[in-house]
Amino acid sequence: RSRDSITGMHNRSSSTGDVLLDVESGGTGKTNSARGGDVFSANPTQASRVLRSIARDPSRAMTIAGAFTFVMFVLACRTSWTAGLVFLACVGSLGFAGHLARWTLAIDEGSADMRAVSDAIRDGADGFFATQYGLISRLAGVTAVVIFFVYLFRATTPEQQEAGVSAFTMAMLTTVSFVSGALCSGVSGYVGMWVSVRANVRVASSARQGAREALTVALRAGGFAALTVVGMTVLGVTILFSIFSWLFSVGSPNGMSLHEIPLMLVGYGFGASFVALFAQLGGGIYTKAADVGADLVGKVEQGIPEDDPRNPAVIADLVGDNVGDCSARGADLFESIAAEVISAMILGATMAKNAGIEDATGFIMFPLVIHAMDCIVSACGIMSISETSNRREDPYKVLKGGYNVAISLAIVGFGFACRIMLMTEKHPYAWWWFYMCGLIGIACAYTFVFIAQYYTDYKFMPVRLIAEASTTGHGTNIIAGVGVGMESTAAPVIVISMAVISAYWCGNYSGITNTAGQPIGGLFGTAVATMGMLSTAAYVLTMDVFGPIADNAGGIVEMSDQPESVRDICDELDAVGNTTKATTKGYAIGSAALASFLLFSAYMDEVSAFTGKPFNQVDIAIPEVFIGGLLGSALVYLFSAWSITAVGRSAQEVVREVRRQFAERPGIMTYSEKPDYARCVAIVAASALREMVRPGALAVLSPIAVGVIFKNIGYATGQELLGAKAVAAFLMFATVAGILMALFLNTAGGAWDNAKKYIETGAHGGKGSEAHKAAVSGDTVGDPFKDTAGPSIHVLIKMLATITLVMAPMFLD
Repeated sequence: RSRDSITGMHNRSSSTGDVLLDVESGGTGKTNSARGGDVFSANPTQASRVLRSIARDPSRAMTIAGAFTFVMFVLACRTSWTAGLVFLACVGSLGFAGHLARWTLAIDEGSADMRAVSDAIRDGADGFFATQYGLISRLAGVTAVVIFFVYLFRATTPEQQEAGVSAFTMAMLTTVSFVSGALCSGVSGYVGMWVSVRANVRVASSARQGAREALTVALRAGGFAALTVVGMTVLGVTILFSIFSWLFSVGSPNGMSLHEIPLMLVGYGFGASFVALFAQLGGGIYTKAADVGADLVGKVEQGIPEDDPRNPAVIADLVGDNVGDCSARGADLFESIAAEVISAMILGATMAKNAGIEDATGFIMFPLVIHAMDCIVSACGIMSISETSNRREDPYKVLKGGYNVAISLAIVGFGFACRIMLMTEKHPYAWWWFYMCGLIGIACAYTFVFIAQYYTDYKFMPVRLIAEASTTGHGTNIIAGVGVGMESTAAPVIVISMAVISAYWCGNYSGITNTAGQPIGGLFGTAVATMGMLSTAAYVLTMDVFGPIADNAGGIVEMSDQPESVRDICDELDAVGNTTKATTKGYAIGSAALASFLLFSAYMDEVSAFTGKPFNQVDIAIPEVFIGGLLGSALVYLFSAWSITAVGRSAQEVVREVRRQFAERPGIMTYSEKPDYARCVAIVAASALREMVRPGALAVLSPIAVGVIFKNIGYATGQELLGAKAVAAFLMFATVAGILMALFLNTAGGAWDNAKKYIETGAHGGKGSEAHKAAVSGDTVGDPFKDTAGPSIHVLIKMLATITLVMAPMFLD
């Protein structure tokens, strides 16, 4: 039945008069197309035009790329042999990612019905991505101009003045760093979406052969996105670091000190965070508005299955998986690693300078080495999973096996990196203590993965309790889910607390002291622990991208009317994908917590560098400083509220449209009429783009407003550095509140979703039962929690830290 419906709706050889998707205007219109048929289309993105240009003349593109790579490699080698090796490792990881892409694209795309659905998803995702990133680029352009003028009219640090660096030079370099970070973050988002819209149909096709075949395709497709994102992050920082070192003649008698270079990279982290925040907001609003609208009318009111082709919002829902979960998560992880690397480089440089360590290269380059190693060990973990298997295995255990391989190799590689990079003649055993810090971070990551699995996998008690509560109604389902979400915040906070304190102590035991004999290795120890936690980030992102690819594959299988056995395989992979996504979100918020602590310390170091005065304590007993912290906490709640209500408003539009189509086209339910998919896609796209601006602007402008207002209050009342202190409290309180809020939202949403999946396996009456309807309501509430507000808070707390680093001169007296 659905094969006839889909063929009629997407046949590429039928008559002209196609329905075209116009994402920008939010409407649909009739136009002629040479391809024919009712298809979704969009204006070609800049990225697609570049790809077509490369395809027309690949030799010229290869020549340009080769020349650029060679020049950058020479600059990296000039900076240090470490930078050269990191550069080679990143290029190698990108080459391996290309191999995974070729392997994935060589897989059969399945039947014509499957390809028709996949084409519709791809066109909708491309159109939304082009318009969304067009808007983000305009916002980034305005921000870049503001950054330029902020740096143009402020003083430079004493070290920069000694090196002859003018305010104009710093303004140009910071602006270029910001634009570079924003551009690379956008490319990371595009890579995540590009692979997901091509792998989904191949996973659906492979599911006809077996579960392991489908799992392998989804995993390697996710591996392509992950290795590309991590490789680009490290490569971008390495290239900027090498260029700045060359421009300021680092290493020459009259050149700038190497210690000063990391502070020039803060614009890169802010650019990455800026794009990631709006990408996560826009994609999250899109995917959950479509999902909620499709579920409420399709499942609850009409009683049709998930991803049924009769649901007018089903294509919008499947498009949302790509623009929300894949594209946004790629940009999210990019900015996570960029922020962590830059803050760790700043702390390493500061520690080496205060300790009188002449050659600080090892401490500054160490974060880049660790993440280059991440690409290698994660690639080994991905390839450790065989393409076929003769026995039936739990997909999550298979994925966890690859993670165990990656984390085992990371433990060994981390030790070698510490021994080579962090041992000095004055402190011969410091490397061992820093290795302990790395092991603490790795253990923290593994613990986070288990905690997230425990609270979101239906094999464990919390999710089953929510499913059992569904048997007594919608209200008890909601109560149980909220309770599980709140309870889930305790264990991660305890783990983070133990990790930070233990790593700080180990860092202090390293023996590195300042001129007064005081231990100063503690902060760098927490930085090393954060690197340990992120030392397998590429594999964790692989598991995250695996989820939406499997979800899309299930939708394609349903809409193309494949056998029930194929749908069962995709449903199992989808349930595992929900767990891996929840695992990744728990991992992301844990790393965000540690990274934000580093960025907070880096902010205090930057204030000290600009003022020449110690700035290592913030007294919250000062009323103005306490109010700054209170405003930071309130920001997290207001930001979450605006994000969630944005999904609600967008979903209401979808619900009204889907109800209208069912009422005006009764033949939809009998397959005699076709739903207008394009109309729902256009409504969701226009609404998401409109709704993402307000919470994004709130996040960007709030810390600037607090800093400037309290700076002037301090000037009027004679309180020195009050603006900088109020911003520090704002950042500290927002980080604490954000960690707890994100943990609650992510876990509650994931638990509600998998409680519904558990009931759909046949528990408590199975699909269509009253318990299932209650579980659908819980899942609907949890959708904006786990896929919009929760992931956006990950980016928020790091963006607040990077924006304070970049805008710090505005807050000083």
